[in-house]
Amino acid sequence: MSEIISVEGLSFKYVGSDSWSLRNVSLRIGEGELAVFAGPTGCGKSTLFRCIIGLIPQMYPGQYEGRVVVRGIDPATTPVHRMAQTVGLVFQNPDNQLFSLTVEDDIAFALENLGLSRAEMRARVEKALRTMGIEGLRSRSPFELSGGQKQRIAIASVLAMEPDVLILDEPTSSLDGVTARRLIEELEEIREREGITILISEHRLDLVLGIATRLVVMEKGRILADGDPHEVVLEMLSGAQETVELPKASRLAYRLELCQGRRTPISVGEVVSSILGEEG
Repeated sequence: MSEIISVEGLSFKYVGSDSWSLRNVSLRIGEGELAVFAGPTGCGKSTLFRCIIGLIPQMYPGQYEGRVVVRGIDPATTPVHRMAQTVGLVFQNPDNQLFSLTVEDDIAFALENLGLSRAEMRARVEKALRTMGIEGLRSRSPFELSGGQKQRIAIASVLAMEPDVLILDEPTSSLDGVTARRLIEELEEIREREGITILISEHRLDLVLGIATRLVVMEKGRILADGDPHEVVLEMLSGAQETVELPKASRLAYRLELCQGRRTPISVGEVVSSILGEEG
């Protein structure tokens, strides 16, 4: 698996802050991975994402140390509008990305600055609408839609740029359980079909660990654990303190001692398989 993101010794302190939001973070992400970032509010996840797309240090000034490289590009010195063609960021609140009168115009807005032909723009908009299942909303105003629909529009507007990396900052925070689960499933389908690398910060790990290739746990600007989700979950369960709210299925499996000598279950299905495997 070739490397698409490299973070080396990254530290950052916002102007006016007495503390570091990131502390000597080093990280490598392979092409096509779906990496989940977890940790308490303020642990540095959003700051790290802003560094990867170049919003830090270009739009958020502060003390910046270390280096980030994405597909051979340095986000710290590359204009943000150019980085957006390589890395797409979907904010936690989709209202921050929606401002046009219609859904179709919102998706097309960023494309207008790329110098694409009208035919290419139309093709990208149509593909983004189809990918997120919102063709029927194209003429609607984004501001009269539900939270789940708005989130899909925000993602579609980023996908239309055809980035190599898609970053989603708490994408399910305002969604109910059913809508959130469906969105996560769609993101996995997009990753498999398009080969895109996806980074997600998420508190509800039950929703995402089943499709994750990687789990990165952060606290106070540092990386506490990084690796295969099953191994990281076991590391967290075995530790003195549970830094993040781990899946209930994993905690149950640990209590039932189903983790002994086998891969730690991270979903209800894996717990059931472990139990049936023992009984069989």
